[in-house]
Amino acid sequence: MDRDLVTIADIKGREEAEKLFWLADDIKAEEAKEQSIKRYTSGYANTLRRKQVAMLFFEPSTRTRFSFESSVNKLGGKKLAMSSSSSSSTVKGESIEDTVRTIMGYADAIVMRHSEDDAVRRAASVSEVPVINAGSGTAHHPTQSLLDVYTLRKLKDKIDGLSIAVLGDLKHGRTTHSLVELLSLYEDIKVYGFAPKGLEMPEEYIDSMSRKGIKYTTCENFEDIPRDVDALYSTRIQRERFECTGVKEEDYRIDAKRLSRFSQGTLVMHPLPRNGELSTDIDNDPRAVYFKQAHNGVPVRQAILCNLIGNER
Repeated sequence: MDRDLVTIADIKGREEAEKLFWLADDIKAEEAKEQSIKRYTSGYANTLRRKQVAMLFFEPSTRTRFSFESSVNKLGGKKLAMSSSSSSSTVKGESIEDTVRTIMGYADAIVMRHSEDDAVRRAASVSEVPVINAGSGTAHHPTQSLLDVYTLRKLKDKIDGLSIAVLGDLKHGRTTHSLVELLSLYEDIKVYGFAPKGLEMPEEYIDSMSRKGIKYTTCENFEDIPRDVDALYSTRIQRERFECTGVKEEDYRIDAKRLSRFSQGTLVMHPLPRNGELSTDIDNDPRAVYFKQAHNGVPVRQAILCNLIGNER
């Protein structure tokens, strides 16, 4: 990455993605080593020493915000955070651009989430410090896709040749959009899309996958997804983003009965939070890796921060 991480396009190819994953691995290994000898400051503990990271979250967030804040703390930095979106002067009519022009004078980097698709891009266009996209509208969520692919890489020992089914709201699902963009850096990938009518994967992403060598298949039901697919990536029917009637979440629910159809190598992933599309009766199934996936957000986001503003960059 040159300066910002707004979309997956800011990652300069597969080699750069792999370097982030290797760095995340090293961060995890270093922390495990230090904890094993009862010391709790890893070799990365001063990477963000004297650095401050502003957290501009204009939408609710649990995993993304907490994992970024944890990452800053573990790297020895400090965070500047709004107590809520209503505490920002944007509620008084201030533009995103003016907010960022101000905040960049207080911080070494800005982590931003916003409901508008282009808000983070606009922020990066005026910022003199790195801007990291923590989720923008229905368009992009690059740090989520990095931790998703990192999780697949850890559990499958590879990315090339994998097959992944994406389920749920594929039209508004920013996590799936960034995921297929990142997977496009790899070879021999197969993606199966299963979504309610009207919420299918946008053509622009299907066309992009085709150009980059990903084979994309639209599925009408669960039975169209191969039994030996490497991962089922479920997402919410995002009712807070649009009005949708007639969609039954249970039609897309992964429960113990439905999961029994798939192989023992089929992972169940989800960016969380979940609603009715992911049953709690599979939580103890070893194939259910969504909480492990969420926890991988910390080393991956640490790696991103190290890359962009680390003292030993």
